[in-house]
Order: sequence, then C-alpha cells, then structure tokens
Amino acid sequence: MDTRSYVIKNNSMLYEAYGSDRFVYKSKPVYSAVKRLFDVILSFFAIVVLSPIFLIVAVLISVWDKKGKPIFVQKRCGRNGKIFKLYKFRTMCVDAEEKKNGLREMNEMDGPVFKIKNDPRITGIGRFLRATNIDELPQLFNILKGDMSIVGPRPALPDEVRQYDEVDRLRLLVIPGLTCYWQVSPDRNDISFKEWMELDRKYISKRGIWLDIKLILKTAYSVVFRHDGR
Repeated sequence: MDTRSYVIKNNSMLYEAYGSDRFVYKSKPVYSAVKRLFDVILSFFAIVVLSPIFLIVAVLISVWDKKGKPIFVQKRCGRNGKIFKLYKFRTMCVDAEEKKNGLREMNEMDGPVFKIKNDPRITGIGRFLRATNIDELPQLFNILKGDMSIVGPRPALPDEVRQYDEVDRLRLLVIPGLTCYWQVSPDRNDISFKEWMELDRKYISKRGIWLDIKLILKTAYSVVFRHDGR
C-alpha cells in the first residue's frame, strides 16, 4: 500500500476539508524512517523517565478498585486495518463493556464512535487520569513496539471501522498515533464524526516532521494547561 497513490475526485466533503477537489496519499519512505527512529527514541526515554508514575498509578487503580487489573487491553485497528492490542490505564469499572449497550442512547457523538462526556462507567480516579491524559501513557509501549506512532490518527475500534465508508477508511493508510489534530482540539467532543475524519485526512495529506513536532508541542501545552476535550 505504501507505493500507491490514492486519489478521490469530485467529492464535496473533501473539497470542504482541503479547498481542493482531490485527496492524494503518497509514500514518504525517508520521513517514515525518521519518524520511526524518533518514535523509538522518544517513547523509550519517556517510559524510563515516567516509570515511577506508571508504578504509582497502577497501585492507585488497584487500591481504588480491586476487582480489575490496572492496565486495560483493547483490540484496535492499526495501519491497513491490522488488529493490535492497545494498552491504557483502566479508568472504568470492570464490567464497562457489558454496560455499554445500555448507554447507547446517551451517546454524544454521531457516526460509529461512542463517547459520553460524563460516562457513569468511569471510576473516581479514572476521571482524574482522563482529565490529565495519564490514562494514555501505556500506549508508549505500543509506540515502542511499532503498533502506533506518537503522531497519527487515533486508533479505532474494529466495530467502528466496520461502519466506515470508503472515504473514512483512508485514515487507515498510516500508522495510528497517540495524538493528532482532533486530540489537540479544545472542543473535540463537539466535533462531528465527519469533521474528525476530515482532520485525519488533512494530517495524512500534509504529514511531515515539522507538522509532527507542532502537534506534539500542542499536545504538551494542552496537557499542562488542562485543555481537554473529553
């Protein structure tokens, strides 16, 4: 898939997103190699430096709710739809998936995505972890393994991907990431699914080292100043 170009012409949705009537995906082998090296170095360094926080958070989660493990493992779709196991600090009750169907009518997102700002399944410590984005830190191991990158479209659930149309699937052309345009948007819960997908295609079309650095710095700023959209 890397060596091909994908062009969609005369699509009004893409026209609104880019001010153009086409979307083009091109292979960028040099950029991809540099990005992978950057991902490995930065994720390894972050894991070493943040290891005390990993330990403290794991203990706090275990003390708060002894019924489940501190790390939540979930199947997500990576590049080309390949399934991988994503790691997060557990922020919900152990039977959160079973309760999901009963909360469908409370979903605040359109499209296939399920999100509730004040999700009743979230534990007390889980709210803090989500507000500070600490719950995402275990994904540094996903980055080190190569399942994810620091910057890229957020990895989707397989059930969500099954509902994608042909245009939505374009976001699967690249390795998913820890942060992206949508992640740094202060009002991201108010962004429609269509706009979210447009932001991901915008990143794929313009992706490069300087854009990645810019998004990383924006992410750091939003975390420090608690500009969180959940």
